Order: sequence, then structure tokens, then C-alpha cells
Amino acid sequence: MPRYDFRSPRLYVDGPLAPQARLPLDSAQANYLRNVLRLRAGEEVLVFNGRDGEWRAVLCEAGRRAAALMVAERVRGQTPACDLHCLFAPLKHARLDYMVQKAVEMGVSRLQGVLMQHGQVTRINLERMRANAIEAAEQCGIITVPQIAEPLSFDRMLAERDPARLLVFCDEDAEVRDPAAALAAARTGADNAPPPLAVLLGPEGGFADAERAALLKLPNVVRLALGPRILRADTAAVAALALVQAVLGDWR
Repeated sequence: MPRYDFRSPRLYVDGPLAPQARLPLDSAQANYLRNVLRLRAGEEVLVFNGRDGEWRAVLCEAGRRAAALMVAERVRGQTPACDLHCLFAPLKHARLDYMVQKAVEMGVSRLQGVLMQHGQVTRINLERMRANAIEAAEQCGIITVPQIAEPLSFDRMLAERDPARLLVFCDEDAEVRDPAAALAAARTGADNAPPPLAVLLGPEGGFADAERAALLKLPNVVRLALGPRILRADTAAVAALALVQAVLGDWR
């Protein structure tokens, strides 16, 4: 595992990163650095934007309420994200927050809600999702932030799916009881590189019969059971992503 600098404060920024670039901070960022972390002018912060790697920057005073960062040097090159999509039935606020944070820690590159028949939530606050994804990346030494995509209907998800992307379909009714073996059977390629992956997590009410049948007709699909116990949707997301990363993803 790479050795990260977990002791230095980390901040996500939107702007391009280069030596001597000046990055004005918005009020929330300035408040966080100056009043929460109690940093002073001249102290260092690690910054990343998901494109240019991680850089060391110095806090500059820019007025009583404003602040900026002066970029100094790059300390880590940009690492590509694992090509792993997390497709999920929308959850209520606190549990969705948790799922997003853990999905980022697990290395997903795209998060997208899928509206299904037995789902209990039909709206997603995408800005809140993105804020949670950024916070998780800041706290965990991650320098990529997943794409937060607009939710799709189940039918549209099927219509737009790339058949070359392996779809791992988590279903409590699956007959296969060894999830690692089910995933290992889908491993292809002599170079052992992670294939493009997607994990689909259904609602707490489970997949409708028609949804399950439609998924089973698709090519390049693995139907996966997650053990002998029924898991809550946010727990199932963590379990499924950990399994996929360990058997097929970038944990190998």
C-alpha cells in the first residue's frame, strides 16, 4: 500500500494545479482551514483536483474573511481510478451518505442511482452526494473523486448498458452461495488486469420478478449472493464492493 501523508490537512479544489498557481478559497474552505483546523498563514495543505495529482500548497492571508493557497510542488502523480461503477437503488439521507463515503473508500469511479419497482426513495440530492464523496476522498488520501451521475430508470439503465462491462448483480435469491467463487469464474484475460466493472444493488424490498428476469437475460452478468444473512442496502454495498475489488478489482 502506498505511504500517504495522513498528518497534513487535505483539500479538494476545482482549479488546475501547477507550481505557483494561486487558488482562492471559498468561504467554507477558508473557514475550515482557518477556524476549524486553526491554520495560519504560511502553514501547508495538501490539495488535489482529481486530475493533476496531489500538491503541497501554502495558506496565504487574503483579507479578514478570505484566504487563498499558493501551490508549491507536486508530491504525488495522478493515479487512475479503478473502472468500477456502483449502481444502486436510492436510499434515505443518512444511509445514502454512508454508502457514498464507503464506495469512495472502496475505489469506485462512478456512482449512479437506479429507480426500481420496490424502491422507497425516488429523489437524490446530487450535490449532497458529491460533497460526501469529496469529504471521503479528502479524509482517506484518495486523489480521485468519482463521477456522480443523474439517476436512471431501471429500463433506461438496461438500454444504455455497455455489454462489455461485467455487471455484478447482487440478489438475495441467488442460488450461488460462494460469492468469491462466482466472481472468480467471471475472470478473463491473461494479463490479470481488472475488467470494466459495475455492481448493481437493489432496493430493500428486493428486485421485482420482472427486473430479475431482465437482468438474467443479459450477457456478461454475474448473479451474486452475499452470504446467509439479509443485509441492509448500505451494508450490502460495502460487502459487494469489497468482494469485487478483492476478486476482480485493484486489490489483487
